Amino acid sequence: MTGAASPRNSRGEAMNEIAPFDTRIDPSVLAARLSDERAPDIVEKLNEEAPEVAAAILLGLPLERAVEVLDQPELDCAADIIEMLPRDRVAAYLSGMSADRVTDVFREIEEPGRSDLRARLDAETRGAVDRLSAYGEETVGSLMTTEFVTIPGTWTVGQTLEHIRHVEKTRETIYAIFVLDPRTRALTKAVPLRRLISGDPNDNVLSVAPGRRPLAVSPTASREEAARLISKYDLLALPVVDAVGHVIGIVTVDDMIDAMIEKQTQDVQRFGGMEALPEPYMDIGFFTMIRKRAGWLCALFLSEMLTASAMQGFEGELEKAIVLTLFIPLIMSSGGNSGSQATSLLIRALALHQIRLRDWWRVALRELPTGIVLGSILGVIAVIRIVAWQKLGLYDYGEHWPLVAVTVGSALVGIVTFGSLSGSMLPFLLQRIGFDPATASAPFVATLVDVTGLVIYFSVALLILRGTLL
Repeated sequence: MTGAASPRNSRGEAMNEIAPFDTRIDPSVLAARLSDERAPDIVEKLNEEAPEVAAAILLGLPLERAVEVLDQPELDCAADIIEMLPRDRVAAYLSGMSADRVTDVFREIEEPGRSDLRARLDAETRGAVDRLSAYGEETVGSLMTTEFVTIPGTWTVGQTLEHIRHVEKTRETIYAIFVLDPRTRALTKAVPLRRLISGDPNDNVLSVAPGRRPLAVSPTASREEAARLISKYDLLALPVVDAVGHVIGIVTVDDMIDAMIEKQTQDVQRFGGMEALPEPYMDIGFFTMIRKRAGWLCALFLSEMLTASAMQGFEGELEKAIVLTLFIPLIMSSGGNSGSQATSLLIRALALHQIRLRDWWRVALRELPTGIVLGSILGVIAVIRIVAWQKLGLYDYGEHWPLVAVTVGSALVGIVTFGSLSGSMLPFLLQRIGFDPATASAPFVATLVDVTGLVIYFSVALLILRGTLL
């Protein structure tokens, strides 16, 4: 009987499955089994082990392979692993890693361990880490790497290619080469490696450079801005320049992808009505999980208490027309759903710079008729449902059932319209006052619309049913 085909990667190459670890095996044996595997596969297996076991396995790997593994952002508990390694080996590992990755690891190490490890770095790496540490975590500066290729504009194509051969092992990427003014050292051109390879070795490097001015970004710019430029212009690397045009780092597309995945993960968690988790789900401690979730949950619960207050305000109407209570869940969920839809759309549009803060009035003019139409669709469905149940004898809504149907249908128009409008405006408000629009999570919007939805519902009921049921 023929076995199943081996899994293949995106290029159609066969992928080897790594057998599960037996924790009784000596770490040096495990290291020998992993030494020929790809770094991401090794990381995946190390993430399944305790930090002390992962550290022992790293010690058994060749130096270059261990550095490659530690350089992977997907390695969980990298700081804990590094702190368990012998100090003489740590210095070699850290010096071989990219400066931006070392900076990320240092942020997770507490004092005095951080200062001790910093002192063991070579002067070049220590200086790069100090510079990167000075930038905020959400800025381009904290994401950039200082290992890139620059050359003076007086070099030939041949000189440039020879230089790349000598430095390629110590650079994050060689696919983009940045040409500097020989006098001011300011960035003048960015040359793709493909153009260098196809150029005449005796020609000046500027002869193969694109005629347009190179794109660049400030170290204090947001990561979203860098991601937008990389995506829009299909860049492999984006130079980061200071106020006078000196290249102080680059942001590579792979680092940006990792950062955006992390950011999107945090946003998705906030959408669910909780604080973002700093670590993978299974690595979060019980009490940390409680702390991350309890705050927002309590805030939403207290907000929902306003729903009870709103219902208490219409207690008399509810006693006279019990039939109205049957549609409260329908009313509340419809408004919350429409608000959540609008919020999700606007948060993403703001993040992708498809709209700006100044476009709030255009969004409002768009969401107002959208809400009316959506509410009308739901209102018609609700009326049909009430009529059908009444005519088929499935439920008796009383002698004034036509007015009840009109009340529910009209209320849905108002509630869905309000939900769409408030859900679309809340992200603008939060961004305007300096908060992350992702905090306008669906549960928060739903809570807001729940309370106002009840007020709209009973106000419409008072207007239509006055003199009959009310």
